[in-house]
Order: sequence, then structure tokens, then C-alpha cells
Amino acid sequence: MDDLIQHQYGETNITETSALSQDALEVTNMTIITEILLLGFPSLHRYKVLTFCVLLVIYFLTIVGNLMIITLVPHSKNLHSPMYFFLTQLSVCDILLTANIVPNMLYIVLSEGGIISLMGCIAQFLFFCSSECSECLLLTVMSYDRYLAICNPLRYNAIMNNRFCFKLVVMCWVISFSVLLNEALAICKLWFCGPYVIDHFFCDITPLLELSCSDTYVAALEPYLLSIPLVIIPFLIIIISYAYIVFTILEIPSFTGRRKAFSTCSSHLVVICIFYGTLTSIYSLPAKAKSHSFIKLLSLLYTVVTPLINPIIYSFRNKDIKEALKKLTLNKLVL
Repeated sequence: MDDLIQHQYGETNITETSALSQDALEVTNMTIITEILLLGFPSLHRYKVLTFCVLLVIYFLTIVGNLMIITLVPHSKNLHSPMYFFLTQLSVCDILLTANIVPNMLYIVLSEGGIISLMGCIAQFLFFCSSECSECLLLTVMSYDRYLAICNPLRYNAIMNNRFCFKLVVMCWVISFSVLLNEALAICKLWFCGPYVIDHFFCDITPLLELSCSDTYVAALEPYLLSIPLVIIPFLIIIISYAYIVFTILEIPSFTGRRKAFSTCSSHLVVICIFYGTLTSIYSLPAKAKSHSFIKLLSLLYTVVTPLINPIIYSFRNKDIKEALKKLTLNKLVL
């Protein structure tokens, strides 16, 4: 590993730089870095083949599971509703997140570390954050959909029409990418001078900024400010929506009615708990309380495991999706 780092970054011309002034040397160093070494999982190098196989299977199942939902919804009339339309967008988010992180991570596992360009690292961070923030907004839209369906069913069809649903989805994607593009552009303006190594399996904001020689105060502050409209406010809307949903369900006189009403939003509620639980754990705890191994474990949960769990939860807990899958399978077998 040391030889790889030295080969990539240690071959600076010492005789030339020794003649430069200290100021000129700092400028030279700040323009040196063009590539970054991602260490991945050094503690698992002995089991790299097993780790690779496990991650590859998870990646395959994640893509297949989410593509199944994206395929089923348009082909089944029983799934032509706003909730399932939003679910397909959630599956698109999971595919983008997984495709952005896992292929490079598989290479890092086999190679015991991998080189990524600085611009590639920033681009990976942009698509990672955009996918996560889009998922936050989509989960919020889905909670609003469940709120209308349970608390105001008479106006549900009038409000949640196709045009309004399409506008909500476009708004989620546009807001996420446009806002986070500004953050990526701010990072591109920084000077990066090393230490050229990130002890992680992907480019997250904190380890990326640690490589910069510039003043990173603004760039480090922006994610926290952006989390207010993209994460915190949506989470509060979800909590308020489900508070109204719970109160409405409790007012239903029959147990069967309460159970049926709760079953329509139970899958969505489980996904919210998993998503926000892992996201909050890694970004809200103080830095001193988190080791590199702990950070990587939590990062694996929301970048690899959660995109796999989402389609499983919605598939196994939803009768409509089960029936649609059976019909599509039978039709393919008959043909």
C-alpha cells in the first residue's frame, strides 16, 4: 500500500522544490493532487474474495429487485396509483445510489485499495448526495400521499392526479441536483494538497474536505445548511403527517378497519425508520465517538443494504405487488 501511494504521489522533484520559497512551495503542493487513493476495507484484506462475492450478490439483488418494481408498476393496472408511481421513483434513487457506489467499491475490495481522480471523487459525492436527498424528498411526498389517503380520502383523487404527481417527482429531482450542484462547484474551487488518501470506500464530504489546503469553513458549513430544507424539514413533515395518520386510525371504530388502514402505510413507515435511522447515526454523532470502522459499517447500511431492503419490504408486505409479479411471471411463461 505504501508503495502504491509513493508511486502515485511521492515522485515530486525534490531538487526543484528545495530552491523555491516557502510560499511558492505551498502553491505547488496545492496544485499537485489530481488523484485520490481510497483504502476501502484494510481489515478485510484476508477475506477479500468472500467480501467481494457477498457485495456482488447484494448488488445484483438490489438491481434486480428495484428493476422488478419499476417494471411491474406500468404493466399492472392494480398498481396504477400515486403511491406506486412514487415507489418507482424511489427504486430509481436506489439504483442510482448503488450504481454510483458499489462497482467502484468492488474494485477497491479486490485491489485492496483503488485510485480515483479528484473530479471523479467530487462527481461521486454529488451523485451520492443527490440520490440521498431525492430519497428524503420522495419519502416526504409518499407520506403526504398516505396522509391524504387516510385522513382526507374524499379529496384524494382530486388532489393526487397524474399531473400533480408528476410535478412533485420533477420537483424532488430538480431541487436535489440543483442545490447539491452548488455544493460540488464550491468544492471544485478549493485547492487540494493531500495527504492523497481517504480511509473510506467512497468519497464522502468530511474525508474529502480533509484533503484541502484551502479554507473549508464555507464548504463544510453548506451541507449543514442544505440539510435544513433537504433533510430536516422533510423529516418534520413526515412526523407531522404520521401523527395525523395515527390519530385518524385510532378513531376508526373497528379493529379490522384500523388494521387495514395501517397496512397501507406500514411498509413506507418501515423504510423511513431504516433510512433516517442509519443516516442520523452517522451524521449526528460527534466525530470523536466514531471510529473509521464504525463509519464504514454505517455507510454500508445506507449505501448498500438499504437499497436492497426497500424493494424487499414493499414486495413481501404488499399483496398488490405479489399478485402483479405472479401475473407477469405467468404471462411470460405462457408466451
